[in-house]
Amino acid sequence: MRGAGAFAASLAAGSAAAQNASPLASLADGAPFGADALLDIARALSKQPYAAPANDLPESWAALPRERYAAIRGNPNAFLFRGEDRGVTIEPLHRGFVFTRPVQLYVIEDGRMRRLVYDPAAFEFGNLPPPPPGTDLAFSGIRIFGDPVDGQNREVAVFQGGTFFRAMARAQTYGVTARALALRLADNRGEETPYFRALWIERPSVGAKAVNLFALIDSESATAALVATVRPGDVTIIDAQLTVFARAALDNVGVGAMSGMYLFGPNERRSQDDVRPAVYEISGLKMVRGNEEAIWRPVVNPQTLQISIFGDENPRGFGLLQRSRDQIWFQDDEQRFERRPSLWVEPIGDWGAGAVQLVEIPSDSEVNKNIIAYWRPKAPMAAGGEATFAFRQFWWWWPPERTKLAIVTQTRSGKGSSGRRRRFVVDFAGEALGDARATVEMAPTVSASPGAILNVRVMPFPERKSCRVMFELDPGSESMCELRLVLTGSGQPLTETWLYRWTP
Repeated sequence: MRGAGAFAASLAAGSAAAQNASPLASLADGAPFGADALLDIARALSKQPYAAPANDLPESWAALPRERYAAIRGNPNAFLFRGEDRGVTIEPLHRGFVFTRPVQLYVIEDGRMRRLVYDPAAFEFGNLPPPPPGTDLAFSGIRIFGDPVDGQNREVAVFQGGTFFRAMARAQTYGVTARALALRLADNRGEETPYFRALWIERPSVGAKAVNLFALIDSESATAALVATVRPGDVTIIDAQLTVFARAALDNVGVGAMSGMYLFGPNERRSQDDVRPAVYEISGLKMVRGNEEAIWRPVVNPQTLQISIFGDENPRGFGLLQRSRDQIWFQDDEQRFERRPSLWVEPIGDWGAGAVQLVEIPSDSEVNKNIIAYWRPKAPMAAGGEATFAFRQFWWWWPPERTKLAIVTQTRSGKGSSGRRRRFVVDFAGEALGDARATVEMAPTVSASPGAILNVRVMPFPERKSCRVMFELDPGSESMCELRLVLTGSGQPLTETWLYRWTP
Protein backbone atom coordinates (compact mmCIF):
# COMPACT_ATOMS: atom_id res chain seq x y z
CA MET A 1 0.00 0.00 0.00
CA ARG A 2 1.10 3.53 -0.66
CA GLY A 3 1.88 5.46 2.50
CA ALA A 4 1.29 9.09 3.49
CA GLY A 5 0.36 11.32 0.62
CA ALA A 6 -1.40 8.70 -1.53
CA PHE A 7 -4.50 10.86 -1.78
CA ALA A 8 -2.57 14.11 -1.57
CA ALA A 9 -0.46 13.06 -4.53
CA SER A 10 -3.67 12.38 -6.43
CA LEU A 11 -4.80 15.99 -6.21
CA ALA A 12 -4.00 16.48 -9.85
CA ALA A 13 -6.08 17.05 -12.93
CA GLY A 14 -8.36 14.10 -13.68
CA SER A 15 -8.72 12.62 -17.09
CA ALA A 16 -10.57 14.69 -19.67
CA ALA A 17 -13.04 11.86 -20.16
CA ALA A 18 -13.96 11.77 -16.47
CA GLN A 19 -14.44 15.52 -16.33
CA ASN A 20 -16.53 15.66 -19.52
CA ALA A 21 -18.86 12.97 -18.17
CA SER A 22 -19.72 15.16 -15.18
CA PRO A 23 -21.87 18.28 -14.75
CA LEU A 24 -18.74 19.70 -13.13
CA ALA A 25 -16.85 19.55 -16.43
CA SER A 26 -16.31 23.30 -16.54
CA LEU A 27 -14.49 23.30 -13.18
CA ALA A 28 -10.77 23.33 -13.77
CA ASP A 29 -8.21 22.40 -11.17
CA GLY A 30 -6.79 25.54 -9.63
CA ALA A 31 -10.00 27.52 -10.16
CA PRO A 32 -11.20 29.73 -7.28
CA PHE A 33 -13.92 28.09 -5.21
CA GLY A 34 -16.15 29.02 -2.28
CA ALA A 35 -19.78 29.33 -1.25
CA ASP A 36 -20.65 31.75 -4.05
CA ALA A 37 -19.16 29.45 -6.68
CA LEU A 38 -21.17 26.53 -5.30
CA LEU A 39 -24.38 28.56 -5.49
CA ASP A 40 -23.62 29.48 -9.08
CA ILE A 41 -23.05 25.82 -9.99
CA ALA A 42 -26.26 24.62 -8.30
CA ARG A 43 -28.30 27.44 -9.83
CA ALA A 44 -26.96 26.78 -13.33
CA LEU A 45 -27.50 23.03 -12.97
CA SER A 46 -31.13 23.59 -11.94
CA LYS A 47 -31.78 25.31 -15.26
CA GLN A 48 -30.66 22.23 -17.18
CA PRO A 49 -32.80 19.11 -17.71
CA TYR A 50 -32.06 16.48 -15.11
CA ALA A 51 -29.48 13.90 -16.19
CA ALA A 52 -28.58 11.08 -13.83
CA PRO A 53 -24.85 10.44 -13.44
CA ALA A 54 -23.50 7.40 -15.20
CA ASN A 55 -23.56 4.45 -12.82
CA ASP A 56 -20.61 2.58 -14.27
CA LEU A 57 -19.61 0.65 -11.17
CA PRO A 58 -18.75 -2.95 -12.15
CA GLU A 59 -21.27 -5.52 -10.93
CA SER A 60 -18.63 -7.26 -8.83
CA TRP A 61 -18.47 -4.12 -6.64
CA ALA A 62 -22.13 -3.14 -6.80
CA ALA A 63 -23.18 -6.62 -5.66
CA LEU A 64 -20.92 -6.72 -2.61
CA PRO A 65 -22.72 -7.87 0.56
CA ARG A 66 -22.56 -5.57 3.57
CA GLU A 67 -19.87 -7.54 5.39
CA ARG A 68 -17.46 -7.61 2.45
CA TYR A 69 -18.02 -3.95 1.65
CA ALA A 70 -17.37 -3.00 5.29
CA ALA A 71 -13.95 -4.65 5.01
CA ILE A 72 -12.85 -1.98 2.50
CA ARG A 73 -11.14 0.78 4.42
CA GLY A 74 -8.95 3.68 3.50
CA ASN A 75 -5.29 3.39 4.41
CA PRO A 76 -5.01 5.63 7.52
CA ASN A 77 -1.64 6.87 6.30
CA ALA A 78 -3.40 8.21 3.23
CA PHE A 79 -6.18 10.16 4.96
CA LEU A 80 -6.48 13.81 4.03
CA PHE A 81 -4.75 16.17 6.51
CA ARG A 82 -3.22 13.29 8.48
CA GLY A 83 -0.35 14.45 10.70
CA GLU A 84 -0.99 18.13 9.95
CA ASP A 85 -2.36 19.07 13.42
CA ARG A 86 -5.60 20.41 11.98
CA GLY A 87 -7.92 18.64 14.43
CA VAL A 88 -9.65 16.59 11.73
CA THR A 89 -8.72 13.99 9.14
CA ILE A 90 -10.82 12.80 6.21
CA GLU A 91 -11.22 9.29 4.79
CA PRO A 92 -12.62 9.15 1.24
CA LEU A 93 -15.08 6.26 0.99
CA HIS A 94 -15.12 3.55 -1.65
CA ARG A 95 -18.12 2.71 -3.81
CA GLY A 96 -19.89 -0.63 -3.42
CA PHE A 97 -22.81 -2.42 -1.72
CA VAL A 98 -25.73 0.10 -1.79
CA PHE A 99 -23.36 3.04 -2.23
CA THR A 100 -23.02 2.77 -5.99
CA ARG A 101 -23.61 6.36 -7.14
CA PRO A 102 -20.34 8.24 -7.79
CA VAL A 103 -19.54 11.35 -5.75
CA GLN A 104 -16.84 13.69 -7.03
CA LEU A 105 -14.47 14.81 -4.26
CA TYR A 106 -12.46 18.02 -4.27
CA VAL A 107 -10.04 19.67 -1.85
CA ILE A 108 -9.89 23.46 -1.45
CA GLU A 109 -6.51 24.97 -0.59
CA ASP A 110 -5.92 28.71 -0.38
CA GLY A 111 -9.29 29.32 -2.00
CA ARG A 112 -8.60 27.10 -5.01
CA MET A 113 -9.94 23.64 -5.77
CA ARG A 114 -8.31 20.40 -6.83
CA ARG A 115 -10.13 17.23 -7.81
CA LEU A 116 -9.32 14.14 -5.78
CA VAL A 117 -8.51 11.30 -8.17
CA TYR A 118 -9.32 7.72 -7.17
CA ASP A 119 -6.26 5.58 -6.46
CA PRO A 120 -6.74 1.89 -5.55
CA ALA A 121 -3.42 1.97 -3.69
CA ALA A 122 -4.98 4.24 -1.08
CA PHE A 123 -7.44 1.56 0.07
CA GLU A 124 -7.17 -1.68 2.00
CA PHE A 125 -9.46 -4.30 0.47
CA GLY A 126 -9.24 -7.13 2.98
CA ASN A 127 -9.79 -10.43 1.15
CA LEU A 128 -11.10 -8.70 -1.97
CA PRO A 129 -8.82 -8.46 -5.00
CA PRO A 130 -7.97 -4.78 -5.53
CA PRO A 131 -8.84 -3.08 -8.82
CA PRO A 132 -6.00 -2.97 -11.35
CA PRO A 133 -3.76 0.10 -11.20
CA GLY A 134 -5.20 2.97 -13.20
CA THR A 135 -8.80 1.94 -12.49
CA ASP A 136 -11.08 4.84 -11.50
CA LEU A 137 -14.03 3.64 -9.43
CA ALA A 138 -14.61 7.11 -7.91
CA PHE A 139 -15.90 7.67 -4.37
CA SER A 140 -19.17 7.36 -2.47
CA GLY A 141 -18.64 9.95 0.28
CA ILE A 142 -16.37 10.81 3.20
CA ARG A 143 -15.76 9.85 6.81
CA ILE A 144 -14.56 12.52 9.27
CA PHE A 145 -12.30 11.85 12.24
CA GLY A 146 -11.56 14.17 15.14
CA ASP A 147 -8.50 14.27 17.36
CA PRO A 148 -7.31 10.73 18.22
CA VAL A 149 -8.21 9.22 21.60
CA ASP A 150 -5.59 6.89 23.13
CA GLY A 151 -3.86 6.78 19.78
CA GLN A 152 -6.98 5.63 17.95
CA ASN A 153 -8.83 7.60 15.28
CA ARG A 154 -12.07 9.00 16.71
CA GLU A 155 -14.80 8.84 14.10
CA VAL A 156 -17.28 11.72 14.33
CA ALA A 157 -19.29 11.91 11.08
CA VAL A 158 -20.06 10.21 7.76
CA PHE A 159 -21.53 11.78 4.61
CA GLN A 160 -22.60 8.91 2.33
CA GLY A 161 -25.64 7.72 0.40
CA GLY A 162 -28.31 10.06 -0.99
CA THR A 163 -27.96 13.23 1.09
CA PHE A 164 -27.65 11.24 4.32
CA PHE A 165 -25.12 12.03 7.01
CA ARG A 166 -24.54 10.95 10.59
CA ALA A 167 -22.54 12.38 13.45
CA MET A 168 -21.91 11.73 17.12
CA ALA A 169 -20.31 13.27 20.17
CA ARG A 170 -17.36 11.92 22.10
CA ALA A 171 -17.96 8.40 23.53
CA GLN A 172 -21.15 7.88 21.54
CA THR A 173 -22.10 5.42 18.78
CA TYR A 174 -23.99 6.18 15.59
CA GLY A 175 -27.78 6.33 15.73
CA VAL A 176 -30.10 8.99 14.32
CA THR A 177 -29.38 9.96 10.70
CA ALA A 178 -29.85 13.37 9.05
CA ARG A 179 -30.55 14.39 5.47
CA ALA A 180 -29.30 17.54 3.81
CA LEU A 181 -32.48 17.70 1.69
CA ALA A 182 -35.64 15.60 1.59
CA LEU A 183 -38.35 15.71 -1.08
CA ARG A 184 -41.86 14.26 -0.93
CA LEU A 185 -41.44 12.39 2.34
CA ALA A 186 -44.54 10.33 3.24
CA ASP A 187 -46.17 11.54 0.02
CA ASN A 188 -48.64 9.42 -1.94
CA ARG A 189 -46.75 10.37 -5.11
CA GLY A 190 -43.72 8.55 -3.77
CA GLU A 191 -40.54 9.88 -2.20
CA GLU A 192 -37.93 11.57 -4.37
CA THR A 193 -34.36 10.94 -3.27
CA PRO A 194 -31.83 13.74 -3.83
CA TYR A 195 -28.16 12.84 -3.66
CA PHE A 196 -24.72 14.34 -3.23
CA ARG A 197 -23.18 14.88 -6.63
CA ALA A 198 -19.95 16.42 -5.38
CA LEU A 199 -18.28 17.31 -2.09
CA TRP A 200 -15.59 19.94 -1.55
CA ILE A 201 -13.45 19.74 1.60
CA GLU A 202 -11.59 22.88 2.65
CA ARG A 203 -8.21 22.29 4.23
CA PRO A 204 -8.57 23.54 7.83
CA SER A 205 -6.09 25.94 9.33
CA VAL A 206 -3.64 24.45 11.83
CA GLY A 207 -5.37 23.77 15.15
CA ALA A 208 -8.80 24.65 13.76
CA LYS A 209 -10.49 21.43 14.97
CA ALA A 210 -13.27 22.04 12.43
CA VAL A 211 -13.75 21.46 8.73
CA ASN A 212 -15.78 23.30 6.10
CA LEU A 213 -17.72 21.23 3.57
CA PHE A 214 -19.47 22.28 0.37
CA ALA A 215 -21.95 19.88 -1.25
CA LEU A 216 -23.70 19.95 -4.61
CA ILE A 217 -27.05 18.16 -4.43
CA ASP A 218 -29.01 16.98 -7.46
CA SER A 219 -32.41 15.41 -8.07
CA GLU A 220 -35.14 15.18 -10.68
CA SER A 221 -37.05 18.24 -9.48
CA ALA A 222 -34.40 20.31 -7.68
CA THR A 223 -30.75 21.04 -7.06
CA ALA A 224 -29.28 22.41 -3.85
CA ALA A 225 -26.11 23.84 -2.35
CA LEU A 226 -25.11 22.87 1.18
CA VAL A 227 -22.40 24.80 3.03
CA ALA A 228 -21.53 23.22 6.38
CA THR A 229 -18.96 23.48 9.15
CA VAL A 230 -18.40 20.35 11.25
CA ARG A 231 -16.98 20.90 14.77
CA PRO A 232 -16.20 17.63 16.60
CA GLY A 233 -15.98 17.60 20.39
CA ASP A 234 -17.82 16.66 23.56
CA VAL A 235 -20.76 17.87 21.50
CA THR A 236 -20.48 17.72 17.72
CA ILE A 237 -21.94 20.85 16.12
CA ILE A 238 -22.74 21.25 12.44
CA ASP A 239 -23.58 24.73 11.16
CA ALA A 240 -25.32 24.51 7.81
CA GLN A 241 -26.87 26.67 5.13
CA LEU A 242 -29.02 24.95 2.53
CA THR A 243 -30.16 26.72 -0.65
CA VAL A 244 -32.71 24.90 -2.79
CA PHE A 245 -33.21 25.61 -6.50
CA ALA A 246 -36.46 24.25 -7.93
CA ARG A 247 -36.38 22.62 -11.36
CA ALA A 248 -40.09 21.91 -11.02
CA ALA A 249 -42.80 23.10 -8.64
CA LEU A 250 -42.14 21.79 -5.11
CA ASP A 251 -44.81 21.49 -2.42
CA ASN A 252 -43.23 18.98 -0.03
CA VAL A 253 -39.69 20.04 0.85
CA GLY A 254 -38.05 18.59 3.97
CA VAL A 255 -35.52 20.76 5.83
CA GLY A 256 -33.54 19.54 8.83
CA ALA A 257 -34.85 16.04 8.15
CA MET A 258 -33.78 13.22 10.45
CA SER A 259 -34.69 9.58 11.04
CA GLY A 260 -34.23 7.14 13.89
CA MET A 261 -35.28 3.70 15.09
CA TYR A 262 -38.03 2.88 17.56
CA LEU A 263 -39.09 -0.77 17.82
CA PHE A 264 -40.71 -1.03 21.25
CA GLY A 265 -40.57 0.49 24.71
CA PRO A 266 -42.55 0.87 27.94
CA ASN A 267 -45.29 2.92 26.29
CA GLU A 268 -46.00 0.48 23.44
CA ARG A 269 -44.74 -3.11 23.77
CA ARG A 270 -47.62 -4.74 21.87
CA SER A 271 -46.70 -8.38 21.20
CA GLN A 272 -42.92 -8.03 21.14
CA ASP A 273 -41.20 -11.28 22.12
CA ASP A 274 -37.71 -10.10 23.05
CA VAL A 275 -35.38 -10.73 25.98
CA ARG A 276 -34.65 -7.00 26.14
CA PRO A 277 -37.09 -4.66 27.93
CA ALA A 278 -36.84 -1.99 25.21
CA VAL A 279 -35.32 -1.46 21.76
CA TYR A 280 -35.05 2.12 20.50
CA GLU A 281 -32.38 4.71 19.71
CA ILE A 282 -34.69 7.72 20.01
CA SER A 283 -37.48 8.09 22.55
CA GLY A 284 -39.38 11.09 21.23
CA LEU A 285 -39.71 14.31 19.29
CA LYS A 286 -38.90 17.52 21.16
CA MET A 287 -40.10 20.88 19.81
CA VAL A 288 -39.80 24.46 20.98
CA ARG A 289 -42.39 26.43 19.06
CA GLY A 290 -42.14 30.00 17.84
CA ASN A 291 -44.22 31.08 20.87
CA GLU A 292 -41.68 29.34 23.19
CA GLU A 293 -44.00 26.44 24.08
CA ALA A 294 -41.89 23.35 24.78
CA ILE A 295 -43.46 20.11 23.54
CA TRP A 296 -42.53 16.46 24.02
CA ARG A 297 -44.11 13.84 21.80
CA PRO A 298 -43.13 10.23 22.60
CA VAL A 299 -42.82 8.14 19.45
CA VAL A 300 -44.28 4.69 18.87
CA ASN A 301 -44.01 1.80 16.46
CA PRO A 302 -47.57 1.95 15.09
CA GLN A 303 -49.72 -0.73 13.52
CA THR A 304 -50.37 1.55 10.54
CA LEU A 305 -48.52 4.52 9.06
CA GLN A 306 -49.02 7.64 11.18
CA ILE A 307 -48.33 11.23 10.08
CA SER A 308 -48.55 14.04 12.64
CA ILE A 309 -48.36 17.71 11.62
CA PHE A 310 -47.42 20.42 14.14
CA GLY A 311 -48.08 23.78 12.52
CA ASP A 312 -45.83 26.64 13.57
CA GLU A 313 -44.16 29.86 12.52
CA ASN A 314 -40.46 30.54 13.02
CA PRO A 315 -39.79 27.47 15.20
CA ARG A 316 -37.05 27.74 17.83
CA GLY A 317 -35.94 24.14 17.45
CA PHE A 318 -36.88 20.49 17.07
CA GLY A 319 -35.19 17.12 17.22
CA LEU A 320 -35.35 13.39 17.80
CA LEU A 321 -33.91 12.76 21.26
CA GLN A 322 -32.71 9.76 23.21
CA ARG A 323 -33.66 10.45 26.82
CA SER A 324 -32.98 6.94 28.13
CA ARG A 325 -29.33 7.19 29.17
CA ASP A 326 -28.93 4.16 31.43
CA GLN A 327 -27.99 0.71 30.17
CA ILE A 328 -30.60 -0.80 32.47
CA TRP A 329 -33.31 0.53 30.15
CA PHE A 330 -32.19 -1.78 27.34
CA GLN A 331 -29.86 -4.43 28.83
CA ASP A 332 -28.14 -4.74 25.46
CA ASP A 333 -24.35 -4.80 25.79
CA GLU A 334 -23.80 -4.87 22.03
CA GLN A 335 -26.09 -2.20 20.58
CA ARG A 336 -25.77 0.23 23.51
CA PHE A 337 -28.85 2.24 22.59
CA GLU A 338 -28.24 4.49 25.61
CA ARG A 339 -25.13 5.81 23.84
CA ARG A 340 -26.91 6.87 20.65
CA PRO A 341 -26.92 10.63 20.01
CA SER A 342 -29.81 13.03 20.26
CA LEU A 343 -30.09 15.38 17.29
CA TRP A 344 -31.38 18.92 17.84
CA VAL A 345 -31.92 21.37 14.98
CA GLU A 346 -31.91 25.07 15.83
CA PRO A 347 -32.98 27.40 13.00
CA ILE A 348 -30.79 30.43 12.36
CA GLY A 349 -33.00 33.31 11.30
CA ASP A 350 -36.71 33.11 10.54
CA TRP A 351 -38.06 30.09 8.68
CA GLY A 352 -41.55 31.51 8.30
CA ALA A 353 -44.74 29.45 8.37
CA GLY A 354 -44.77 25.69 8.08
CA ALA A 355 -44.92 22.59 10.23
CA VAL A 356 -42.76 20.06 11.98
CA GLN A 357 -43.93 16.81 10.44
CA LEU A 358 -43.54 13.49 12.26
CA VAL A 359 -43.81 10.20 10.38
CA GLU A 360 -44.10 6.91 12.30
CA ILE A 361 -43.75 3.81 10.13
CA PRO A 362 -44.65 0.26 11.24
CA SER A 363 -41.52 -1.84 11.64
CA ASP A 364 -40.64 -5.38 12.70
CA SER A 365 -36.87 -4.92 12.78
CA GLU A 366 -34.41 -2.72 14.64
CA VAL A 367 -32.43 -2.14 11.43
CA ASN A 368 -35.18 0.15 10.10
CA LYS A 369 -35.11 3.91 10.68
CA ASN A 370 -38.88 4.05 11.03
CA ILE A 371 -39.30 7.44 12.71
CA ILE A 372 -38.84 10.59 10.58
CA ALA A 373 -39.09 14.26 11.56
CA TYR A 374 -38.53 17.36 9.45
CA TRP A 375 -39.60 20.95 8.84
CA ARG A 376 -42.00 21.38 5.93
CA PRO A 377 -42.34 24.99 4.73
CA LYS A 378 -45.93 26.07 4.11
CA ALA A 379 -45.22 28.05 0.95
CA PRO A 380 -44.65 25.93 -2.17
CA MET A 381 -41.74 26.69 -4.46
CA ALA A 382 -42.44 27.55 -8.09
CA ALA A 383 -40.23 26.14 -10.82
CA GLY A 384 -37.17 28.37 -11.03
CA GLY A 385 -37.57 29.55 -7.44
CA GLU A 386 -34.91 29.60 -4.72
CA ALA A 387 -35.12 29.23 -0.93
CA THR A 388 -32.41 29.32 1.76
CA PHE A 389 -32.50 27.81 5.25
CA ALA A 390 -29.74 28.16 7.85
CA PHE A 391 -29.57 26.00 10.97
CA ARG A 392 -27.31 24.54 13.62
CA GLN A 393 -27.31 20.86 14.55
CA PHE A 394 -26.31 19.58 17.98
CA TRP A 395 -25.33 15.89 18.15
CA TRP A 396 -25.04 15.22 21.87
CA TRP A 397 -26.27 13.42 24.94
CA TRP A 398 -28.69 16.22 25.81
CA PRO A 399 -29.64 19.12 23.52
CA PRO A 400 -29.30 22.74 24.63
CA GLU A 401 -32.42 23.64 26.58
CA ARG A 402 -34.10 27.03 26.26
CA THR A 403 -36.37 26.52 29.24
CA LYS A 404 -36.23 25.56 32.91
CA LEU A 405 -39.44 23.58 32.62
CA ALA A 406 -39.46 20.01 33.92
CA ILE A 407 -39.21 17.41 31.18
CA VAL A 408 -40.92 14.10 30.52
CA THR A 409 -38.65 11.25 31.58
CA GLN A 410 -40.93 8.30 30.88
CA THR A 411 -44.25 7.41 29.30
CA ARG A 412 -45.93 4.07 29.99
CA SER A 413 -49.27 2.66 28.93
CA GLY A 414 -51.22 -0.51 29.55
CA LYS A 415 -54.65 -2.04 29.86
CA GLY A 416 -57.20 0.16 31.60
CA SER A 417 -59.88 -0.68 34.16
CA SER A 418 -62.44 -1.93 31.64
CA GLY A 419 -63.30 -2.32 27.98
CA ARG A 420 -61.09 -0.37 25.58
CA ARG A 421 -59.75 1.93 28.26
CA ARG A 422 -56.00 2.52 28.36
CA ARG A 423 -54.04 3.55 31.42
CA PHE A 424 -51.20 6.05 31.08
CA VAL A 425 -48.38 6.93 33.47
CA VAL A 426 -46.29 10.01 32.64
CA ASP A 427 -43.25 10.94 34.73
CA PHE A 428 -41.80 14.47 34.84
CA ALA A 429 -38.52 15.63 36.41
CA GLY A 430 -36.75 18.96 36.77
CA GLU A 431 -35.89 21.88 39.01
CA ALA A 432 -39.37 23.38 38.63
CA LEU A 433 -40.79 20.40 40.54
CA GLY A 434 -38.39 20.78 43.48
CA ASP A 435 -40.14 23.87 44.86
CA ALA A 436 -42.66 22.63 47.43
CA ARG A 437 -44.52 25.97 47.34
CA ALA A 438 -45.05 25.72 43.60
CA THR A 439 -46.27 22.14 43.82
CA VAL A 440 -48.93 23.05 46.41
CA GLU A 441 -50.92 24.76 43.68
CA MET A 442 -49.83 22.33 40.98
CA ALA A 443 -52.61 21.07 38.75
CA PRO A 444 -52.70 18.87 35.66
CA THR A 445 -54.45 19.87 32.46
CA VAL A 446 -55.27 16.67 30.59
CA SER A 447 -57.39 16.39 27.46
CA ALA A 448 -58.28 13.94 24.72
CA SER A 449 -59.63 14.73 21.26
CA PRO A 450 -61.72 12.72 20.71
CA GLY A 451 -62.22 10.51 23.75
CA ALA A 452 -62.61 11.03 27.50
CA ILE A 453 -60.06 11.35 30.32
CA LEU A 454 -60.86 9.58 33.59
CA ASN A 455 -59.31 8.82 36.98
CA VAL A 456 -56.59 11.48 36.98
CA ARG A 457 -54.07 11.25 39.81
CA VAL A 458 -51.06 13.46 40.53
CA MET A 459 -48.20 12.27 42.75
CA PRO A 460 -45.59 15.04 43.37
CA PHE A 461 -42.20 14.19 44.86
CA PRO A 462 -40.54 17.58 45.48
CA GLU A 463 -37.67 15.95 47.36
CA ARG A 464 -36.84 14.08 44.12
CA LYS A 465 -37.79 17.02 41.90
CA SER A 466 -40.24 14.82 40.07
CA CYS A 467 -43.94 14.19 39.62
CA ARG A 468 -46.03 11.30 38.30
CA VAL A 469 -49.36 11.75 36.55
CA MET A 470 -51.70 8.80 36.01
CA PHE A 471 -54.96 8.75 34.08
CA GLU A 472 -57.15 6.60 31.90
CA LEU A 473 -58.26 7.21 28.34
CA ASP A 474 -61.67 5.99 27.22
CA PRO A 475 -61.57 6.12 23.42
CA GLY A 476 -65.12 4.87 23.01
CA SER A 477 -65.42 3.64 19.45
CA GLU A 478 -62.71 5.96 18.10
CA SER A 479 -59.69 4.66 16.19
CA MET A 480 -57.39 7.58 17.07
CA CYS A 481 -57.17 10.00 20.01
CA GLU A 482 -54.83 12.97 20.46
CA LEU A 483 -53.80 13.40 24.11
CA ARG A 484 -52.36 16.47 25.79
CA LEU A 485 -50.97 16.96 29.31
CA VAL A 486 -49.21 19.81 31.09
CA LEU A 487 -48.62 20.59 34.78
CA THR A 488 -49.15 24.18 35.89
CA GLY A 489 -48.55 26.07 39.12
CA SER A 490 -49.76 29.58 39.96
CA GLY A 491 -51.12 29.80 36.44
CA GLN A 492 -47.75 29.10 34.81
CA PRO A 493 -46.51 25.90 33.16
CA LEU A 494 -44.13 23.87 35.29
CA THR A 495 -43.48 21.24 32.64
CA GLU A 496 -43.12 20.86 28.92
CA THR A 497 -46.34 19.89 27.15
CA TRP A 498 -46.75 16.15 26.67
CA LEU A 499 -48.53 15.10 23.47
CA TYR A 500 -49.46 11.57 22.45
CA ARG A 501 -51.40 9.91 19.65
CA TRP A 502 -53.25 6.78 20.72
CA THR A 503 -54.22 4.20 18.12
CA PRO A 504 -55.45 0.64 18.75
